[in-house]
Amino acid sequence: MAAFSYQALDRAGKLLRGVIEADTVRQARVNLRESGCTVVAIAAVSQDDMQSGSHGRWQRGRLSVAQLSLITRQLATLLAASLTLEQALSALIEQSENETARQVLAGVRAEVLGGQTFAKALGKYETIFPELYRALVTAGEASGELGRVMLRLADYTEQRQALRQKVVLAFVYPVIVTLVALLVVSGLLIYVVPQVIGVFEQSHQTLPLLTRSLIWLSATLQQTWGYWLLLLAAGGVALHFALRQPRLRYQTHLRLLKLPMAGRLVRGVNTARMASTLAILVGSGVPLMVALNAAAGVVNNLPMRAALEEAANKVREGVSLSRALAVSGYFPPLLVHLIASGEASGQLDVMLERAAAQQEQEVGNHTAILTSLLEPVLILTMGGIVLLIVLAILMPIIDMNQMVH
Repeated sequence: MAAFSYQALDRAGKLLRGVIEADTVRQARVNLRESGCTVVAIAAVSQDDMQSGSHGRWQRGRLSVAQLSLITRQLATLLAASLTLEQALSALIEQSENETARQVLAGVRAEVLGGQTFAKALGKYETIFPELYRALVTAGEASGELGRVMLRLADYTEQRQALRQKVVLAFVYPVIVTLVALLVVSGLLIYVVPQVIGVFEQSHQTLPLLTRSLIWLSATLQQTWGYWLLLLAAGGVALHFALRQPRLRYQTHLRLLKLPMAGRLVRGVNTARMASTLAILVGSGVPLMVALNAAAGVVNNLPMRAALEEAANKVREGVSLSRALAVSGYFPPLLVHLIASGEASGQLDVMLERAAAQQEQEVGNHTAILTSLLEPVLILTMGGIVLLIVLAILMPIIDMNQMVH
């Protein structure tokens, strides 16, 4: 059977969108007519369509991490309840409210009904299901423990999403404060200050240096603020394209690792991702070399990724994983020691899970410390700038009062 996305009108004239399974497109039309619908458009679901998005607004070829995590958890729960894979996929298709998810699941179910393994069916949608995801499903099918592996995969995707949200949300407040401060100061300099300064210029008095500097800065911003916005936009575009160059991006990531506080945060986030990925892969029976290659894909920092790939080459030559990781110096010593302990005791997956949990906790603590330092610094900086503007305005007023007396 194949999956078809459709648009149809029901008996009340309401437009319906969805996915239906049938042997042919003609059979799909017949089934829709028998249900009382008038077909407006119908097309077969394929990976090419998902990538190009040519058959509807919902075909965008991507699912968010949160949506993928939800689908994985629901599928794991249904499989744990002793439903067959076909029944579980059918249930997900019926209850899913996201059209992209419904279409993808219908396509996967059609592949499974056609005789493909679940992992190969997911491979038809590789832009949605990453290599790590498919590797775990392959291991689960090979071991006959697909339900258990899906539960672990659901935990893994949820933990990754939680770690990402923890880091992103921690910096939302400082970013908002910074933007508000820039808007307030720009508004003061461009609109408020010129109106107040005009009074001083009419008095023909000698203005203090701070006031003259404020007048010059305000006049400059009034005349050139549009150019500054263009320059900022051009700089952002240039930086975007520059960072797409592998060598420059590598050097930028390397310098980022050397920064006192940001480098520690970047190292912790990438280490946590790598350790949790290795833990779930090794614990699910995936060979270590395959697990290392998959783990390298979740490491965003290029020097750390290169170090992990080099470590994989050393492991292939017979070196232990702990010694191979220790060579680069990019990975925390605690991770290396825990991996060495896991290799010696035969509990590598357990030690990797502990290392991942420890790194996630350290990332949370470090993020809290960093944001707690950033917030007062930003507030004090904004307060200092506003104080200078107020002083520049008040000083001529004080001088005029002294002259009157």
